[in-house]
Amino acid sequence: MNLPRTAPQRAPRLLPGLARKDGFLLHPWDEAHGVRTSGLVAGRHLRAGHAHDRHITAYYGVAPSVFRGLLARWRKLHHAPLHKTTFIDIGAGMGRAVLLASELGFRRALGVELHPTLIRSARRNAAIWRKAGRARCPIRFHAGDAVAFGFPPGPCVAFLFNPFGQVVMRRWLLAAVRAFANRPGELSILYVNNEQEDVFEKVRASLSRLSSRGNPDDPRPNLVRLFHGPIQRSSQDRLADHRILANQPDGEYASAPHEDCSIWEWLS
Repeated sequence: MNLPRTAPQRAPRLLPGLARKDGFLLHPWDEAHGVRTSGLVAGRHLRAGHAHDRHITAYYGVAPSVFRGLLARWRKLHHAPLHKTTFIDIGAGMGRAVLLASELGFRRALGVELHPTLIRSARRNAAIWRKAGRARCPIRFHAGDAVAFGFPPGPCVAFLFNPFGQVVMRRWLLAAVRAFANRPGELSILYVNNEQEDVFEKVRASLSRLSSRGNPDDPRPNLVRLFHGPIQRSSQDRLADHRILANQPDGEYASAPHEDCSIWEWLS
């Protein structure tokens, strides 16, 4: 009896920037933990058929040392207990920041990502992370537009690694302000590679003007910047990021010894 031949399974096509021919190199952190969050994907290759596609910057995983350094600084400034706080990575990509956050004892660690290929990778990485016993809290990834994301109840910390340009950043920030309008003290924003810092400053100024017109004995909540400055990469991350970015054939991006960051709070 002749059995029908089955066509060989093709490996899924990688996004530009995630294949060896594109200069892909694995970050030592990925190699150590058996996950895959490395690679650089330019924004033009991350179109998902959404109106916000043209405002996407790029995908690149945050340096673990920068993430830990910024979280440590935030924890010195913010005293809400981690086990009651939800971590949310806005533009989570393949999930590196969510994995790192899940080790710290947050109530839960969430990621919001628009591109379907990136979020599939993030969910695979989360499964590996859980199996290895590294997650100290639930991990979940939400597919969709960050502007439309519904924040959960309780204190939240939103993490942004320069995920989009000023148009979407303004829309996202105003949506966050509306969501926490009656929840002062429950939103922190940690912003890495803060190229759209002026958006935050303009929204803060606008909110201050509105507050000044109201009852002075009942001031409205407002955005307050608690920190603005560089967070240093570790020597291992400096070397790894330099090698990875220098290996990109287009040479669009370069690494630096630090990331410019800011920390904002929504306070009364």
